[in-house]
Amino acid sequence: MTATTTAGARTQEQLRQRNLSEVLRRVHKEGAVSRAALSRWMGLNRSTIMDLTAELAAAGLVREGVPDRRGRAGRPSIVVMPEQESLYGLAFDVAVDRLIAARVGLGGRVLARREAVRARAGVDLEDVVGVLAAFGRELVAEAGPDALCVGIGASYCGLIRRADGTVRYGPHLGWVDQAFGPELAAGLGLGLPVEVGNEAHLGAVAEHVRGAGRDVDNLIYLHGDVGVGGGIIVGGRLLDGDGGYGCELGHMLVNPFDGRPCLCGSRGCLEAEVGEEALLGYAGRAGELFGREGIRAVVALAATGDARAQDALDRVGDWLGVGIVNLINLFNPALVVFGGMLRDVYPGAAPRVRERVDAHVLPVSRERVRLAVTALGDDTTLAGAAELAFANLLENPLDTLAALR
Repeated sequence: MTATTTAGARTQEQLRQRNLSEVLRRVHKEGAVSRAALSRWMGLNRSTIMDLTAELAAAGLVREGVPDRRGRAGRPSIVVMPEQESLYGLAFDVAVDRLIAARVGLGGRVLARREAVRARAGVDLEDVVGVLAAFGRELVAEAGPDALCVGIGASYCGLIRRADGTVRYGPHLGWVDQAFGPELAAGLGLGLPVEVGNEAHLGAVAEHVRGAGRDVDNLIYLHGDVGVGGGIIVGGRLLDGDGGYGCELGHMLVNPFDGRPCLCGSRGCLEAEVGEEALLGYAGRAGELFGREGIRAVVALAATGDARAQDALDRVGDWLGVGIVNLINLFNPALVVFGGMLRDVYPGAAPRVRERVDAHVLPVSRERVRLAVTALGDDTTLAGAAELAFANLLENPLDTLAALR
């Protein structure tokens, strides 16, 4: 065999692997998709698509079936579906006030979950790992011996070194250089690494893949917990910076002259002006209410006509609007999505945000941009963690599966 022939065969094999990956990604995203649709999306003929789906089905990654077409004329196209019961990922979400673990099937459906309250009690790596590892082992046991865990992903509310899952900085509970990923992997004992990502980055990915921005390649996701984080999708890809610490939108300076102090050491950051502490303080409820339930209580009071609560939403909405104006002018997104506690805050603060956008965003950027709350509710960051869990399988389906079995 000549070198040219060998190179040609290698190129053909690489193309086949890419096509297998793309088919599985489509099925994972859509949940069920016809061969005809796959053919249109990928620009491949139906016989090639049939060969690719047959190979994935033989490996146990997908299954094929005939759709119910009662009362409809014409020959039905075979539908390809993910094997969501037998292939799953473990997803974990660590927020300031809660811990969540879930078994998520290929295709994105949550099959089982566990949840616990997280106390705001300082550096609590051992407690967090203990709770999540116990949840994870329970979820694996429930799945049964015939089901296969293909990966593990975790969302954490802080700056993450993606290479090894270390939390470099978790400001609200004081985590600095905590080996969260390795410790959780050891606690689970599955022989798999735990891929860890920043919660807002993963929220942006989740909204892009299966949320409000499913068909949007340029979007901004703002996530409120105690503070505020952000994730930006540009051209369909996450913008994460040189070390993975990019898009700390909560530390964008919006009020430099008399801004509130921020945990980062600065003053007037977006997080300081629109986060939990600011809203509750403006509403006169600091020390009385806290957490997501506290935020929702203020929002509910404003809806009943409470003047101080409405003023709090207006003030937060004004500063949130300043931040959104800067982001839209910088990145020209098609969509801005509000998640976490901002999902609750935005509807009441929307008039002030819109005033800022109308007054200060460049007209060419303003004419198409939409502002919306997350379509995934409280599970946005958990869904993002699940996408981390499936990343290797989707990138190289057959080789990844073979290594796991």
